[in-house]
Amino acid sequence: MRLDKFLKISRIIKRRTVAKEVADKGRIQVNGKLAKSSTDVKIGDELRIQFGNKVLVIAIEELHESTKKEDAAKMYRIISETRVENNGN
Repeated sequence: MRLDKFLKISRIIKRRTVAKEVADKGRIQVNGKLAKSSTDVKIGDELRIQFGNKVLVIAIEELHESTKKEDAAKMYRIISETRVENNGN
C-alpha cells in the first residue's frame, strides 16, 4: 500500500494530498529511510512522521483498503510521541 494512502485510511493524516505533501517534504521515514508518498508500506514497518514540533513513531499493524473511523486506530501502534523544541525563537 502507498504511504500516502495508508496515512489517510488510518486517519493519521486526514487528507491524502496533505499526506503526500508531508512525505514529499522529507518529513516521513519508513524503517529509518526517507520516504516519498509513493513508498510502499507493509505490516511491521516503522514510520517516523514529523508534524511541526511533534514527532510520531508508529508501527504498522494492519492494512485495509478502507476502514471505519473506529477501526482506523487498529491499523497502527504508537511507539512514541515526542515534542521537538524549536530553538530558533
